[in-house]
Amino acid sequence: MCAKPCMTHPPVTLHLLAKAPLAGVAKTRLIPLLGEQGAADAHAELVRCCVNHACQALPAENVTLWTALEHEHPFFTQLRADYSIGLKPQSEGDLGARMRHALGDAPGPAMVMGSDCPRITPALIRLCATQLAHHNVVILPAEDGGYGLIGTQDDYPTLFSDMPWGSEHVFAETRARLTACELTASYPKTIWDVDRPEDWQRWSLP
Repeated sequence: MCAKPCMTHPPVTLHLLAKAPLAGVAKTRLIPLLGEQGAADAHAELVRCCVNHACQALPAENVTLWTALEHEHPFFTQLRADYSIGLKPQSEGDLGARMRHALGDAPGPAMVMGSDCPRITPALIRLCATQLAHHNVVILPAEDGGYGLIGTQDDYPTLFSDMPWGSEHVFAETRARLTACELTASYPKTIWDVDRPEDWQRWSLP
């Protein structure tokens, strides 16, 4: 069912999903370039960068990092100590189910952001939060056909179920569903994430 929310203006919460930086498991597509430990270290660097941007944009109490693989990993506990953010274990299910669960963790508008999108700056996060005061949904499309951030005013199950996650069709399909549901949306900027070796080189080169 597609339903339009009543537009209110409570504080916006921001959620990030991240795996523990385990060698051989995190950022596996970077392993050919960096090796297993190097890819895990790169993942940790990206997550810390994104958490830092989130906490520059919003109060720490409005930011939650949703953990996977090892919920008590020292990396996560250090981030909580450094930034005073909340930590919660990711729910079961595919990416859509986990994002929807995070977005619905508290009442009011919420955003979920990729933990491998270091080009989502504090200013851009604040802009997206502002856009949620005027639109049902805000999205930062990604160059690869997905998106790096989505924010919602309410629970819209259709945006997260049976989606071709990991493909170049995610943003196009999401936009089609928004139109079908007559939901208003804002797309402030197209961004890129760090997933492949060429992305890491793009990010790490001055």
